[in-house]
Amino acid sequence: MCGIIGYIGNQDAVPIIVEGLKKLEYRGYDSAGLAVCGADGFSVVKQKGRLDALEIRLKQQPLSGFAGIGHTRWATHGEPSDVNSHPHVGQQNRIAVVHNGIIENYQEIKEYLQQKGVTFHSQTDSEVIAQLAEYYYDKELIKTVVKLSRRLEGSYALGIMCAAHPDVLVAVKKDNPLIIGVSAHGHFIASDIPAVLKHTNQVYYLEDNEIAVLTAQGVQFFNTELETVSKKIETVSWNPEAAEKGGYPHFMLKEIMEQPQILKDTIANLLSGKGAEVMQQIDIKKFTRVCITACGSAYNAGLVAKYVFERLLRLPVEVETASEFRYKDAIIDEQSMVILISQSGETADTIAAMREAKRKGAFTLSIVNVVGSTLSKESDVCIYTAAGPEIAVATTKAFSAQLTALYLLAVRFAVGLGRLTPTQAKQYIGQIQSIPKKVAEILQEVDTVQRYAAACVGYKSVFFIGRNLDYAIATEGSLKLKEISYIHSEAYAGGELKHGTISLIEDNTLVVTLATVEKLYPKILSNAEQVLSRGARVLWIGNAQTDDYGGRLVQLRLPPIEELFAPSLSVIVLQLFAYYIAANKGLDIDKPRNLAKSVTVE
Repeated sequence: MCGIIGYIGNQDAVPIIVEGLKKLEYRGYDSAGLAVCGADGFSVVKQKGRLDALEIRLKQQPLSGFAGIGHTRWATHGEPSDVNSHPHVGQQNRIAVVHNGIIENYQEIKEYLQQKGVTFHSQTDSEVIAQLAEYYYDKELIKTVVKLSRRLEGSYALGIMCAAHPDVLVAVKKDNPLIIGVSAHGHFIASDIPAVLKHTNQVYYLEDNEIAVLTAQGVQFFNTELETVSKKIETVSWNPEAAEKGGYPHFMLKEIMEQPQILKDTIANLLSGKGAEVMQQIDIKKFTRVCITACGSAYNAGLVAKYVFERLLRLPVEVETASEFRYKDAIIDEQSMVILISQSGETADTIAAMREAKRKGAFTLSIVNVVGSTLSKESDVCIYTAAGPEIAVATTKAFSAQLTALYLLAVRFAVGLGRLTPTQAKQYIGQIQSIPKKVAEILQEVDTVQRYAAACVGYKSVFFIGRNLDYAIATEGSLKLKEISYIHSEAYAGGELKHGTISLIEDNTLVVTLATVEKLYPKILSNAEQVLSRGARVLWIGNAQTDDYGGRLVQLRLPPIEELFAPSLSVIVLQLFAYYIAANKGLDIDKPRNLAKSVTVE
């Protein structure tokens, strides 16, 4: 969940590293630091808090050098503090390390080193890496890294520098992402592509237990047997401007507004591009059941997909949070298709779920946004969304792209099973192709949502209700609100209100009501009336005509669409609603507290 950036080349490393750290802020962090290697050894500056605080420290304590490593830390072991920040340096100041991941046997290693006279200064699991590397160091840095990697248990992406080798930067990984960037003026290591995109779009994706040795002149790769590894360089198609705000006050708003185009691009890829070729390879007739597993918003996309798949395919579909799937001894076999959804393709629980599914013989299909990610490489089949870099922690465009991919999979599979005729499929695809235009129509009326959200800032608790598909998308609306506005919110199936939750309804409680499933209009209206009669206020999202109940119900209409795909329209309103409430509260929308974009640790 932390961010790593390293550079070695012919330019001053410090501004490059600081700039790279800023591009990694979305991963979540509570402290930051960097180390540069010069003729006199390591110079380190670390600071609790935001990068602004680190930059102030750097003005007071300037650093310079042509090689360095930087880090944004999200605390796992030890509280956020200067001393617990990375980089960590061994007590002899010979080796500096940045680390993303969790070392499971760190306590054992720490006790062993303490018996050898090593003094520790932090409470982190990461410091043991620097101290152990120094303990092992015998003038051959690469052999030291091999020995180190064999001793560590858990997950890690490491950037390692040695004072005796100031012209070398070493990287190694296991179960955490790390890329190697190649440019004309130097070479990079990074947790994610945006950190290096300004300098290069040429990257290598480091595999588990591979070691990268970077110098200003080039990069070499080895395995843990010190055998040379040949790797293919990849060209990243993302535009560098996509990782900039482009005049918007927040990345989240920019990414909401980008959705019409990214939906067009995703649809085009899955209907006539490489994604279409991948979908054609899948014989749905081989499978008797489908399981969808994911975390967070991706899980909510899976909830929507369950309703769409079951209605079109008439196959049983289970949706499971990946953190539960990996431990529940799931009932799956070679007749099961397991669909894994992740924006980054590096979500630790989802990767573990995929590996468990493969172990049991299931067919695995991943839907990801990042080429070269672990899920994309290890699943049997991968479908890419075309969302581009998503910087805001709260997903918007990537979620919408996932929904669209799932719709198209459902139609494709339904045809394969003979549940839809080609004519019916064409009609459904036409409706899916209309989504970008209808999303654009909603975004042209953004002022309506903004005005309503401005009046909702004071709520302490908000409830979201819906039935069928509307319940599924209500879960995403609730998550979006709570993660960026810090307002307590919950999503419920409308019919469940009377089974306990309605006891929480009191005067001026806000209940957001989704109403796009036509046959259930009377049912959800009845639920809305139940809360209105107890003093609640209702935001009604949908086109069914209803009374305003003396001004206590406000209706936001959606462009007409086949109801199976209505979640792609209602979610836009929910995203805007959450965004404008948070904006009116003056919160740090792109970097909500305690959250990280890519959850790469358990």
